[in-house]
Amino acid sequence: MFFLLFSIIISACSISHAAETGPCRELIRDGTRYTVCSFAPDATLRIYHSDPTGTPFGNFDSLSLQLWKERHYPVFAMNGGMYHDDLSPVGLFVENGIERQPISTRAGWGNFHLLPNGVFYVASGKPGVMETQAYIREKPKADYATQSGPMLVIDGKLHPRFLPDSDSLKIRNGVGVDAAGRVHFVISKDPVSFYAFASLFRDELGCDNALYLDGTISSALIPSMGRRDRFFPLGPIIAVIGTVPQ
Repeated sequence: MFFLLFSIIISACSISHAAETGPCRELIRDGTRYTVCSFAPDATLRIYHSDPTGTPFGNFDSLSLQLWKERHYPVFAMNGGMYHDDLSPVGLFVENGIERQPISTRAGWGNFHLLPNGVFYVASGKPGVMETQAYIREKPKADYATQSGPMLVIDGKLHPRFLPDSDSLKIRNGVGVDAAGRVHFVISKDPVSFYAFASLFRDELGCDNALYLDGTISSALIPSMGRRDRFFPLGPIIAVIGTVPQ
């Protein structure tokens, strides 16, 4: 009963916020359907992994309950980077300015190691996407950060390994930041190639830097659209949060 009441309250708060800002929309490009959620540079962005006991949230429901205890609610959330079987991050993870997991430069297999990979971060309240080696060089003072890969767009250029005629089509999700500092989260509704997905960020959303978050486990919480994915366990979770009114 409590959880049902909680869900209703959270949904009401989130839908009200969405009505004011209209952060999410459906987009069709070259016959492929996407959900795009865009937020101003001053949106309250956080990257979460574990509750106060150190237990990974693992899903949007657990995160929502913890946020409610802190008098917050999720306006939007999305899986935020790759993780191991125990849900621990594969690469860099920074929370509240504390580096919980170091950045990874190791070679390996899989999408994370399809170099160059990169980092999505929030520093002084502003979001950014940066290629891993550039992040190491520039050392932004991130309050929150998660590493994933591959990069989709690097300084205005598509990842060099992406092929226009690739037949590797999957559901994919990612994040990019445009020249005005707006952050764009995208999850495809249809299988799409890396090349087409990256092109969407650069050519449609104006993102000079964008990062792939994942494929198979791509998940989103979008209360304003009535969406709350529960398909897979999650590691890092990126969220835009609001504050419950007094």
